[in-house]
Amino acid sequence: MSKIKVGIIFGGKSKEHDVSLMSASNVIEAMDKEKYDLTTIGIDKEGNWYIYEGIKEKIKDGSWILDEENLIKDFSVFHDDLIDEIDVFFPVLHGPNGEDGTVQGLLELMGKPYVGCGVLASAVGMDKVMCKKIFKDAGLPQGNFLSVKECFWAKDSDQIIDEIQSEIGYPCFVKPANMGSSVGISKAHDKQELIEGIKEAFQYDKKIIVEANINCREIECAVLGNDDPAASVLGEIVPSKEFYDYQSKYLDDGKSVLIIPADLSEEITEKIRNYAIEAYMAIDGNGLSRVDFFVEKDTDEIFINEINTMPGFTNISMYPKLWEHTGISYHDLIVKLIDLAFEKNL
Repeated sequence: MSKIKVGIIFGGKSKEHDVSLMSASNVIEAMDKEKYDLTTIGIDKEGNWYIYEGIKEKIKDGSWILDEENLIKDFSVFHDDLIDEIDVFFPVLHGPNGEDGTVQGLLELMGKPYVGCGVLASAVGMDKVMCKKIFKDAGLPQGNFLSVKECFWAKDSDQIIDEIQSEIGYPCFVKPANMGSSVGISKAHDKQELIEGIKEAFQYDKKIIVEANINCREIECAVLGNDDPAASVLGEIVPSKEFYDYQSKYLDDGKSVLIIPADLSEEITEKIRNYAIEAYMAIDGNGLSRVDFFVEKDTDEIFINEINTMPGFTNISMYPKLWEHTGISYHDLIVKLIDLAFEKNL
């Protein structure tokens, strides 16, 4: 039988560009080269697209973009033989301009199957404010939050600060509405830190979200499937810092601890797994997502935090680790995701 031609899209015009390189490198390394024929498509930090035909090891450290003789710059995704031959795409992209429905919409226009959630679920999953509104409609428990647009902050920052202090209080978390990998997130313990955190978050998005602090354990659940999705065992993150920020995730040399399976009662475990599937179905998910929860330390009350429609696929990422502990290896997980992409396209 002929090999399945897979187009791996990596990089992207996003602050999570480097995370994508790490994820894509791991996916490429784990793929069965006897079964799949790979075409690698890189997007640089300015948003330029290239077909990359060089050494795949150069993707991880970003040096692929310097490998000029192996870059095809002049091509069209709609009118190029190399692109036309691809059977299915795997957009290993994180954050805006990749995970948010934009690339998914392009692939829909191309009429090509692709791994992961569709346009709607990707867009909703990327926007923390819209996601929380859908979770509320679905009856999922979540903590208090307020959203702030940059234009309103510029008009009357004092009123917004007063509203946050009265309705959310300290400490609180400030996040860009459309960003992942904990980029741009801060924890504010007082008014000055709140102001600094808001200014920081606005560097990444014109809309931010401020969330109430919960004295909690951070629990994650992986979801896999299309119309009949399955939930993995649960994992717990014990961050190396006060909260699980970008440095704790990727730059602390493994000091943050991932506990799989999470030490929770059977009742709480099943509640979270059911909530994860409900959240996935609420945004009309396909393929995969990782759903993040908080469990209050004193009361065991469960709160949904957010959903990630293209979770990290690095060798330290929670999503593949959760499925590995559930009984699906990294290699088999990739096969399953590609099969689901074809199934979704039927």
